[in-house]
Parts: sequence; C-alpha cells; structure tokens
Amino acid sequence: MKLTGRRALITGASSGIGRAIALRFAQEGADLAITGRRQERLAQTAVAAREHGVTVVEIVAEHTQPADNDRCIAAAVAGLGGLDILVNAAGVIGNDGVLTPRPDEWRRVLDTNLEAVYDLSHKATPHIIAGQRGSILNLSSIAGLRPYANLLSYCVSKSAINTLTQCMALELAPHGVRVNAINPGVVVSELHTVSGAVADYPAFLERARSTHPLGRPGQPEEIAALALFLVGDEAGWITGGLHIADGGRTLTSLR
Repeated sequence: MKLTGRRALITGASSGIGRAIALRFAQEGADLAITGRRQERLAQTAVAAREHGVTVVEIVAEHTQPADNDRCIAAAVAGLGGLDILVNAAGVIGNDGVLTPRPDEWRRVLDTNLEAVYDLSHKATPHIIAGQRGSILNLSSIAGLRPYANLLSYCVSKSAINTLTQCMALELAPHGVRVNAINPGVVVSELHTVSGAVADYPAFLERARSTHPLGRPGQPEEIAALALFLVGDEAGWITGGLHIADGGRTLTSLR
C-alpha cells in the first residue's frame, strides 16, 4: 500500500472530494485525522475509512476560526503521533460580481477558501517538517486559472490559492516538504448544491457535458486518484505544480 505509515490531516472530509480523498488514502494505509462541519456526515466517512484498518481521528471544525485550527492540529498530532500530509479540501462557492456586489458573500468565500487554508497550513507546517517526508496538497479550481462571470470571489480565492501553493513550495522545498495544487473542472459533489450556488443542479450537470470536451463532469474518486499520486513517493520530484483535472475544459473557449 502506497501510504502505509503516513499520517494525513484532511479537511472537508464529510462529503465530496474531501471524503473521496480520505477513503482513498485509508485504502492505501494512511492513518487519518478528518475534519468537517457536519458531525453525522463526518462520522460516516470515519466508519468507511476504518474498514481499511487504519486509525481515524474525527474533528468537527470551522476552519475560518483560528482556535478551531489550533484544536485540529493538536488533535491530529496527538491522535496520530505526528503529521506527514495536509490536504486542504474544504471550500465553498458563491455567486457575486462587480455589478452585483455581495460583501458578505465575498468575505465568506475568501475566509473559507483562502484565509482558512493559510492559517491551517502555517500551523501544520512545523509538524510536517518534523515528519521528514511531508506533503501539502491544496484543492484549487480551474476557476483560479481562467475567469468566470459572476463567480468573482470564488475565482479570486482560487487564483490566490494557486499563488499560495507556489510560494509555499519554494519556501518549504529546503525542508523536504512538497506543495502542490489540484485544479478540477466541474466535479459531481455537494459543493454546488449545499451552497445554493446552483439552483437547477440537473441542468447544471447537463451543461457540464457540453463544456467539458470529454463529455462529462468529473467524479470525486478521479480527483482522489490524482491526490494519492501527488502526496506519494512516486511524485517525489514534483512540487509547486498546478495540476489540472478538468476533462479538457480549460482548452476550450470561454464561449
């Protein structure tokens, strides 16, 4: 198994891509600390992960709260005996723009998608360095690589995550810690429905079939497969990368 003996903290593991990553890492032998805002859903992920015989620490947390991040790091290190991998998978999406300003929405998206990732990352980094085989993986988006109208805060937050990833990669490389990002296209998950960002989800998925050259949206398990590669030994010479997994969408015209 590719991650036997590794200790991973994965945020946003109660659903979607975060859950898929947690289950794939458990399948490959990693001990986990998983976080989420919904205790019942987080517990379901934990039960499924423990079927692979790994240790799982459940932490209900709101990562926009610095005190919660302190508690997460402490619980992960205490429960796992250290930390080798951090996956920042928690995130939200929102609808806003210059002509339709929504200051509360702007703050909510930036706080969750950027500020929380920065805060948790710098608090986890000393422990990851101490593990001597560390890796940090940030979930970004193709919306951080190209603009989309009326997704202003989301695009800005993910663009910032891309730069944060690359700055961290340079700073942490001398310590042997690799930092990468995954930039998915549309992936079938609760991200759009829970946030209320998409009113008609079936129609949204139907449009995704035409906007992705491969003819379909992605599945969380496909992103998890890439995540597994990036944090594993086979990617030992890869850092600072923005890894697109989008069914070809960024190759197409905005129209």
